[in-house]
Amino acid sequence: MVHNKGERGCDRAMGDSRVWLSARKCILGSLKGRLQHPMNRRRFTQTLLTAGVGAVGAATGCVARVPPHPAPPPGPLPNPTNVNPANSGIEHVVVVAMENRSFDHFLGWLPHADGIPAGLSYVDTRGVSHAVYSLDSDYTGCGHKVPNNSYGSPNLTAYDNGRMDGFLRVPGNDIYSIGYYSAAELPFLSALAQAYTTCDHWFAPILAETFPNRMFLWAAQTDRLSNTLAISELPTIFDSLSKAGISHRYYFGNVPYLSLWGLKYVTVSADFDDFLSDVGSGNLPAVSFLDPKFTVLDDGLGNDDHPHSDIRNGDAFLSQVFHAVTRGPKWSSTVLIVIFDEWGGFFDHVAPPRGVAPNGLDTNLVNGAALLGFRVPAVIASPFTRGNNQVDSTVYDHTAILKLIEWRWGLSPLTARDASPAIGNPVAKFNFSSPDTGVPSLPSPGAIRGLPCALQGLESKAVPAGAAQAPGSTEFGNLSRSQTVRDWLSRPQFKKIR
Repeated sequence: MVHNKGERGCDRAMGDSRVWLSARKCILGSLKGRLQHPMNRRRFTQTLLTAGVGAVGAATGCVARVPPHPAPPPGPLPNPTNVNPANSGIEHVVVVAMENRSFDHFLGWLPHADGIPAGLSYVDTRGVSHAVYSLDSDYTGCGHKVPNNSYGSPNLTAYDNGRMDGFLRVPGNDIYSIGYYSAAELPFLSALAQAYTTCDHWFAPILAETFPNRMFLWAAQTDRLSNTLAISELPTIFDSLSKAGISHRYYFGNVPYLSLWGLKYVTVSADFDDFLSDVGSGNLPAVSFLDPKFTVLDDGLGNDDHPHSDIRNGDAFLSQVFHAVTRGPKWSSTVLIVIFDEWGGFFDHVAPPRGVAPNGLDTNLVNGAALLGFRVPAVIASPFTRGNNQVDSTVYDHTAILKLIEWRWGLSPLTARDASPAIGNPVAKFNFSSPDTGVPSLPSPGAIRGLPCALQGLESKAVPAGAAQAPGSTEFGNLSRSQTVRDWLSRPQFKKIR
């Protein structure tokens, strides 16, 4: 991670000897009076490598900071349609964010989309060429390392100045990173993509890993470049909705990512069972963000599609969400958006464009523009987006969702990114004149029993090379052990999750 002038939080990379003193100062300052013994550099570093800088920071109240940045333009953005937003027919937006898969890896076969080119291959560090290959019935990737997509050198190696040919030269990557799935392995997602609008130029908002990209989904910027746990103070779409009196809710499966804002949003949060109840009873809020059951250990129990979880369980989860929403009484006025937070280090052949930098944290800038991340699967299911093999090739990132919400309810943009015309607003392609409220017959695959890779007789490594986290743990495993998450889950409304 790059150390930026003006940053004063605990969001630091301990691999950089220049910043360990700043992290130590922040954390030890919080712990003053509670330490029984002095802590030298070795002992302090060992503590951080065991718990993670952010884990200690979150427990002690350290917060992430970002360099100053220009304010976005005030007021709603220009209307990209000839439709009055209030009369558009959209009354509910539901957003589901899955984990760590690229477009080519999951949807590279899709008709009419910019999919996997014929003969695509990659050269490894030994100069040996490998063709991309079908993962067929390998639903977990057990036996392979989780691909590395850390900020900086790993991602820039894969990017290779826009040639997108370096995935097998990224440290720690193996052949798994250039594998792909066909429609048969993902029956529900494949059918959904062919029944509604698929966006084949939807990019992750930053060339970094999970937590920074998920922050963009709610804040149109990030205050960190890696999966650290420092408390965020960034303003979010939840603040804008609250100020405007627009109903909203965050639903989660097991670990609340929103806990990275401390307890600020705990009162507008609920679990997945509450989502099913709300959508079935017609009590869906205007805006809903829904997270799956995150993979916290390499135990095969998540349904978020994070390796090494079984992708059949992710497919079953998305099917459950779709069928619940379409059977609910509000379907005719609902937009359901399915995205993946980032590409997970898996190959993609389309080079990302640059977009306006919302702040100065990402230092890889050209004329004030930062590289977007690589493409991710994105499908918009709604009466306004119905169509067989309908593909939208507009350039989007996660802030396109914020644009849609801001357009519909007359909200101001959060940053220069969601204000930028370089990122599209999906409503520009919606069919408002003749929406189709009919629901196609899509598969309803059931969940399967997840098994840890170790029980499948295969060695797995759930931690990308260089990551400072416990063996077998993921970024959400670290978050789940934080004091903030324990505080969240101690609340009565989450007793079913505990």
